[in-house]
Amino acid sequence: MICQECHQRPATLHFTKIINGKKTEVMICEKCAQEKGEMFMDAGGPGFSINNLLAGLLNMESNIQQTKANAFPKTEEMRCPHCHRSYKEFVHIGKFGCAECYKTFNEQLNPILKRVHSGNTAHIGKIPKRIGGTIYLRKQILDLKEVLKVHIVQEEFEKAAEVRDKVRSLEKRYEAQEGGEEL
Repeated sequence: MICQECHQRPATLHFTKIINGKKTEVMICEKCAQEKGEMFMDAGGPGFSINNLLAGLLNMESNIQQTKANAFPKTEEMRCPHCHRSYKEFVHIGKFGCAECYKTFNEQLNPILKRVHSGNTAHIGKIPKRIGGTIYLRKQILDLKEVLKVHIVQEEFEKAAEVRDKVRSLEKRYEAQEGGEEL
């Protein structure tokens, strides 16, 4: 899709506005979004910053207050060792500088991600149909190994043996399909 503003670059940002029940979709490139100051106006109303929207959605300002009171002293002064972006800059800008930021600010992000994603902090996406068989098998094996650990801890050895046998059977099927990558 081409940017609806400049009609030159590929659109990388997709916004949907619903005003008085009327849905409007805007697709623009990152450069046009930056040139516009990431401001989008509705008919005669005040604009809003995408970063402010994200900060409000994530309730980050109150999160900073909460983290100061809790176990994160001087969170705002923490910096990513790779890109040197601070947590305060992240809150202000609304995006990280690099992938390492996610590791650096992991403790501060977990409560936010849990709230936004209904308690989930791990991404569980769709499985592609073409290679889905091996991915599904691998997931089954990993899930059964977790069940196996629980049975062992609870000293349910007969159930653990059944689960172990299922794991071995699935691992053989996986190796036959994939060519033998250790899990």
